[in-house]
Amino acid sequence: MNVNFYLKTLVLLFLLVILVVSCEETFPSEPGEDELLDGPISGLTLEEERQFLAGDIAFNDDIFTVSKGLGPIFVANSCGSCHAGDGKGHPFISFTRFGQPDTLGNQFLHLGGPQLQHKAIPGFAPELIPPGATSTKLLAPAVTGLGLLDAVSDADLIDLSDPNDENGDGISGVPNWNNIPSYVRLRPNAISKKGKYISRFGKKAGAYDLLQQTAGAYNQDMGITSDFEPVDPYSQEVSDPEVSNQTIHNVVFYLKTLKAPIQRNQSDARVIKGRDIFKNIQCANCHIPTLSTSESDITALSFKEFHPYTDMLLHDMGPGLDDKYTEGFALTSEWRTPPLWGLGLSKDAQGGSYFLMHDGRAESIEEAIMLHGGEAQQSKENYNNLSQSDKDLLLTFLESL
Repeated sequence: MNVNFYLKTLVLLFLLVILVVSCEETFPSEPGEDELLDGPISGLTLEEERQFLAGDIAFNDDIFTVSKGLGPIFVANSCGSCHAGDGKGHPFISFTRFGQPDTLGNQFLHLGGPQLQHKAIPGFAPELIPPGATSTKLLAPAVTGLGLLDAVSDADLIDLSDPNDENGDGISGVPNWNNIPSYVRLRPNAISKKGKYISRFGKKAGAYDLLQQTAGAYNQDMGITSDFEPVDPYSQEVSDPEVSNQTIHNVVFYLKTLKAPIQRNQSDARVIKGRDIFKNIQCANCHIPTLSTSESDITALSFKEFHPYTDMLLHDMGPGLDDKYTEGFALTSEWRTPPLWGLGLSKDAQGGSYFLMHDGRAESIEEAIMLHGGEAQQSKENYNNLSQSDKDLLLTFLESL
């Protein structure tokens, strides 16, 4: 009997080992940190980690309903619905801005500008673009690493600008000097020019900071009023706040402290060669590889070197990307250089396919390159003159970001 018991025990242990090994081979391993966009930066205090978590919940889990203040007209019912996994948006959930064809300001604010709320709760009609208004379609950007971009000093951005193309490279990036809301808090050593300040967030760099960006998104994307943006998009009247100041500050903190995307395969020889080609054909003249932060109210963000591949400046991208709509004092053909970090992970948030450029019209990295014009025309021509093997190396590098 004892022998049979031990034999049965050994058989069961053997089967258990086989089961464990089979499960390990059947189920995929957890993705590495360089394959994920979400997660906090390192160095946060315990209290900051708590606020990060609160902001994470508000950003990704809070879904607005009619009872919670949604609408009556809106674009989306949560932050996360436009930024799946903190990544880029999909054309299916794009948003439309309208009403400003020049730098004189938006003339359609009384008719629902600047954003089209194309959905409505029962009993209400969604907005339509008014006759005569110019418009553009936009995709939500990835939101990782924004705190680092926020902490770059105004002086550094001015040093990167070259409005008169004094170095003769055909590139004349400029900051978006813009009017700012009264509720924003200026950065340390903020620089003013005729009462305007350097804005840096959004496709046209129209938002000064992440508080303006967040409060505006609650209001224009979801029809949610706050103390910061109290005017209801539908009635155009001041409304009681439908989201607390604390919640908005938690979301801002979450956005500020999301980690930067981590480049993959950095030591791969093909990636290194592709990076050199990227610089040689002048892509790095606008997509600046390395920036540094200055002082931040979040210690973990202060005085850090990082690699976003952007200068956060406006560049004239030529007639092919001129949608005849603008924001603030940017020209209609000017767009802020988008950060390239996280580019290779974009399709993970976009349903498995790339949708690049401001409106998602490019369905591959190469197609996005070919849409560049204006100040980027020479870089595009340099790309076209590469051998196919060098093009492949460049694309391998961009996929690694």
